[in-house]
Amino acid sequence: MAKLEYDENGRLLFTEEMRKEYTILIPQMLPVHFTIMRQILINEGYKCETLGGNPRQIVDTGLKYVHNDTCYPALLVIGQLINALNSGDYDKDKVALMITQTGGGCRASNYIHLLRKALKKAGYEQVPVISLNLSGLEKNPGFKLSLDLGIKMAYAMIYGDLIVLLANQTRPYEKEKGRTDRLVEKWEKQLVEQFAKGVKVSKKAVVENMDKICADFAAVPVGEKNKPRVGIVGEIYVKYSPLGNNNLEDFLLGEGCEPVVPGLMDFIIFKIYNREVDVNLYGGHLAKKAVCALMRKFVEGYQQAMIDVINKYPAFRAPGTFSHLEHLAMNYLGAGNKMGEGWLLTGEMLELINDGVNNIVCTQPFGCLPNHIVGKGMIRKIKDDYPQSNIVAIDYDPSATKINQENRIKLMLANTGKMKQFVKN
Repeated sequence: MAKLEYDENGRLLFTEEMRKEYTILIPQMLPVHFTIMRQILINEGYKCETLGGNPRQIVDTGLKYVHNDTCYPALLVIGQLINALNSGDYDKDKVALMITQTGGGCRASNYIHLLRKALKKAGYEQVPVISLNLSGLEKNPGFKLSLDLGIKMAYAMIYGDLIVLLANQTRPYEKEKGRTDRLVEKWEKQLVEQFAKGVKVSKKAVVENMDKICADFAAVPVGEKNKPRVGIVGEIYVKYSPLGNNNLEDFLLGEGCEPVVPGLMDFIIFKIYNREVDVNLYGGHLAKKAVCALMRKFVEGYQQAMIDVINKYPAFRAPGTFSHLEHLAMNYLGAGNKMGEGWLLTGEMLELINDGVNNIVCTQPFGCLPNHIVGKGMIRKIKDDYPQSNIVAIDYDPSATKINQENRIKLMLANTGKMKQFVKN
């Protein structure tokens, strides 16, 4: 067992010695993105695993160690991590946990403290927690988010967004069942192998990969693309995580729909842009604003490159840019509305509707007040301006039953035809 070291505030550190011996456990959110990110971390010399587990067991564990007034995503993430430690699959003296921390007034900053409290209650005080953040909130000798590692993680995010977008536009129509999923696995493996070679990745190489990925998905034999498209928006964890939304995408596929899920890139650009907004609204260091502007420009450049590549393939619809999304949202909310998903959530609904995706599921986790304001709270205004929109807010919490959630979505889908008729009249 590695020697335990603490900082001046008594926080258990993840040390260089632990880096060599410990397995880092990562809660699951985006299966495709996290598969690639995990391998990047392994290539950097870390041992790590992304977690699964029985959903009911995870919820029960979360309820045991997290106050039931805490937001649902916190309960699930902490429940998944503690459940993994309870499973007996890991040496509790050689394991660490990783969790994101954004620096805002939301769950992504506060989970880490709730997690440490839960670890103490569960008798795992010797387990270190690593904060994955861009704000310098917590530092550990054994884990450093270097510029090189950060860029590789950005590439994983870009590839993940592209693969998920193409898969969602292909899977509902594939003539050979399972072909799309096999293609997803193929590209996960190929990208992981490329990163494992340790070659310097350039923008040119990334664009070439994106083109090859698009060509592969475009070659999948499909039927007529005539199914109702259903957008999924909401709090980031519940929007993306199959655990958080009770496998919402699979349910929509089973109902004969095409799920449309906005990518992670917009959320990352949104978080970077918020640092610029802080300086604009409240003052601060112009150097900080300049650095954030450069970071945003970097990610937006790749987003535009992805859009340009997708537009070469008539079989697929490309997403809009972050700037277009911001333009749509600013007619409804100011840039200062940035807690949680902030104006981005409203903007995603508007962008979907402007792209012809009038059916939208707004995932609302218990305990996320900002999400309810910029999600459920904006639906009436959006419907007033876009009568053809067909939006339903679905609550996700420990006591909500899956059958009730699915029945409400089915009711929304049953209104699809009525909304079309309403618009015609």
